[in-house]
Amino acid sequence: MDVIERFLKYVSFDTRSDENSTTVPSTEKQKVLGAYLAKELETIGLCDACMDEYGYVYAVLPATKGCENLPTVGLIAHMDTSPDVSGANVKPQIVSYTGGDIPLGESGEAISAALFPTLSRYVGQELIVTDGTTLLGADDKAGLAEIVSACEYLLAHPEIAHGRIAVGFTPDEEIGSGADHFDLARFGADYAYTVDGGELGEIEYENFNAASAKLTVKGVNIHPGSAKNRMKNALLMANEFVSLLPSAETPAHTEGYEGFYHVHDMQGNESEATVSMLIRDHDRASFENRKQYLHALVDFLNQKFGDCYCAIEIRDSYYNMKEKILPHMYLIEDAKAAMQAAGVAAEIIPIRGGTDGARLSYMGLPCPNLCTGGANFHGIHEFIPVESLRKMVEILVCLIRSKECEN
Repeated sequence: MDVIERFLKYVSFDTRSDENSTTVPSTEKQKVLGAYLAKELETIGLCDACMDEYGYVYAVLPATKGCENLPTVGLIAHMDTSPDVSGANVKPQIVSYTGGDIPLGESGEAISAALFPTLSRYVGQELIVTDGTTLLGADDKAGLAEIVSACEYLLAHPEIAHGRIAVGFTPDEEIGSGADHFDLARFGADYAYTVDGGELGEIEYENFNAASAKLTVKGVNIHPGSAKNRMKNALLMANEFVSLLPSAETPAHTEGYEGFYHVHDMQGNESEATVSMLIRDHDRASFENRKQYLHALVDFLNQKFGDCYCAIEIRDSYYNMKEKILPHMYLIEDAKAAMQAAGVAAEIIPIRGGTDGARLSYMGLPCPNLCTGGANFHGIHEFIPVESLRKMVEILVCLIRSKECEN
């Protein structure tokens, strides 16, 4: 099975995670793919392939003869897809892209060349797209397919020297829990790479510091006819909180290293309202200042409307892995060299999001992130070029092979 067939097989599994679940993994259907992957890894010849009780999949590709003393490199991808858009009954299409917009099946949706200008890079290539009703799942089933295909290639070419390779597939990365039950001792790697990034050539070792926040507002509901000087409308107080956030510091107005506040849910009535949001910043000091600003807003509203009407809970999710990767910059140089060997121009960019690698780096496993080749993740406009899938397999093989052991 080649990487394209493998990817198309994987996206047929609905593995959407659920941030409101209390189980591990958050959805039982992730284990269905996990069991399939464990069996596949065993079938193609990896050792100790298994899925544990939490839905994590582990396997080992032993070192070739003479390379047993080399460090163990880990390759990691996640099995779940974003809760934001349905991942059930995915109907991928392979289109030959000649330019312009790409119609997505009979849905009436299209990938707009104006809205997504990077499409112009792929004129003349075959692209795997959705039918406009679901996401595709390249985040991160492309990473899964590329890692499995690279291992299969190495097993079929024993003349390629390499050290021990640890493979790990995680659940629940999309809801920030992918590293919660990752067994570092069982994995047994000296360093690792997540294969969970965007377009071909991207290498990432900087990510956001991240937190989630939930504002709860308690109001006083009085009949509107007799509400003067008595009603305290929780919805209006919550709206005032949102209006005091810096208007230019939202995802739609920021890029690169710029941080943001992202309000993603607002519910309630006159008696009680909640606002859920994300806080993101690459700079740790700015990140802490953002959290303090939210506390200051709550203090202001309580003084204005009366104590105990507003409360905020802020929970840190992960931190910028940069400080953990800087002592191991050879990992970045090795990745750049692998891309160069495969004829791909490397681009080092900051992640405007997170990855299992950030948490794992703070757990003691240096773990920068590599691209998968896909684009427009978490939505119906997601796509991945066929050539990028194949090229990433080549890059992983180049990354893993050991010149040190070759004659």
